Formats: sequence, structure tokens, C-alpha cells
Amino acid sequence: MKKNWKGCLSSTLAIFLVVWVTGCNPQPATSSSTSTSAPAANNVHAVVQKTPHWSYEGDEGPEHWGELEKDFAACGNGHEQSPVNIEHTRMEASQTQQPIQVHYANTKVSILNNGHTVQINAASPSNYIVLDGTKFTLKQFHFHHPSEHQIDGKNADMELHFVHQSDNGSTAVLGVLIQGGKENKAFSRIWSKLPKDVSQEEALEGELNLATLLPKDLHSVRYNGSLTTPPCTEHVNWTVLEQPIEMSADQISQFAALFPDNHRPVQQLGARKLTTDHQ
Repeated sequence: MKKNWKGCLSSTLAIFLVVWVTGCNPQPATSSSTSTSAPAANNVHAVVQKTPHWSYEGDEGPEHWGELEKDFAACGNGHEQSPVNIEHTRMEASQTQQPIQVHYANTKVSILNNGHTVQINAASPSNYIVLDGTKFTLKQFHFHHPSEHQIDGKNADMELHFVHQSDNGSTAVLGVLIQGGKENKAFSRIWSKLPKDVSQEEALEGELNLATLLPKDLHSVRYNGSLTTPPCTEHVNWTVLEQPIEMSADQISQFAALFPDNHRPVQQLGARKLTTDHQ
């Protein structure tokens, strides 16, 4: 009887471990043919954690990210880190850079508070951008307060990041600065569902027109950078739109009530170039 009891206990523990490991994986398994950088776009802020291993303050804040674990090393010793201060005196007009092509449409989305930001996941693969001939499919978008990128040394009130991935696993992020001003009705449905607690994904009813979230002027600044959160993976194609969008003081304060400060300070630009599509 004792022998059978031990066998049952061992089997139960084995099943528990399998279920636990599977549940901790925030994304489906990727194909072995995918580049090692492929999970980057999917994993930006993707893990729902009640007690985040990293944060934006204290001993687990940005200045310590590179020390928290081996996979975060780039946060401390990387050479092409984001965000950066976009100085107009450093901007160079490119003779070959084509304006970004944005192909966003109505799509079903889901929303979650993942402990680091409010993230919106796009269900349809029909939303994508094209950068110099390469297609990057939208995976998700999320918000930072205040902005992560600076313009001539100044932060905007907030920043919106659209995270994309190409077929070969490269990551491209489209950044949109948000300034205080008029109420932005394009975000009203999202703002009416801002989740106060860290929670599982919840679908929004109907479809959201993603194109309405962008400014009309898509002139941009580009540079080579990284994810702005651990593991701070580099070789990310950054495009920051020059024209900001507006949100009302009330909309900004609603987000700030959830995330008073979820921005990474600017990193050294170094020898990297800031290129524009202005001819």
C-alpha cells in the first residue's frame, strides 16, 4: 500500500510540473527555423506578472536591469540601446530612406494590464508596416508615461509603441509621442476599458480602426536600437514619428493613475545615426 501511495504521489507531482511549466510560457512555441531574435516582438511586455521580476524603481529599476539575470545583460552593457534623445542637430537627411508605409485597418483586439503597461494585442495579421521594402506585421501596441524618447532633451507626456515583426524574426517598433491637448476620441474605447489590475487578456467588443490612432503626418526619424524593457534585445529598427498626437489631461491622468512612471531613461546615442526621410 505504501509503495502504491508513493507511485501516485510521484505521478501527481510530474503532472503538476508539466502544467506549471506550460502555464508560465506566455507565447506559443516557435518553429525551430525562426531566428533567435524572433520572440522579441511577441515578448515585449507580454508576460503577466503580479510581482514583476523587473520594475521601474528601486533595486529592480532600469539602472539595475542588467544585473538581475544573465539574459538581461544587454540592458547594462549593450551598445545600441533605446530610448534616445532625438536632437535635431544630429538628424541627417537620407537619400535612400523611403517614408514608412503603414497598412492598418479595422481589427479585433484584446487588452491587458501586464504589470508594466497596458498592452493591446492585434488579432489580425493584416496590420503591417513596410520599411524600405521589408514587411513587418503588427503584434501589439502599448503605452509609456512619460515618453521614453526625448526631443531635444524634453520628454513628451506619453509615448505609444507599435511593435512589429518580419518573417525572418526582425523587430521594428513605431513610436508615437503623445502631448497634452484635446481629447483623443480614437482611444476612447480603449480608455473606457483600462484594466486597473494585472489580469488575463480580455477582448474588446467589435473592431478597432488602428489607422485612426496615428497622426496624419508620417514623416519620421529612424535609428538602430533595442527593446526598451528587459531583455533589452538589440538590432531593433526604430521609427519615431515627428508629429505627435494629442490626449486630454484627463486621459493622460487616467493612465498615470495606473502607471505613474513606466519609462526607461534615455541611453547614449554614441556613433549611431538619426536619419530622416526628408529629401
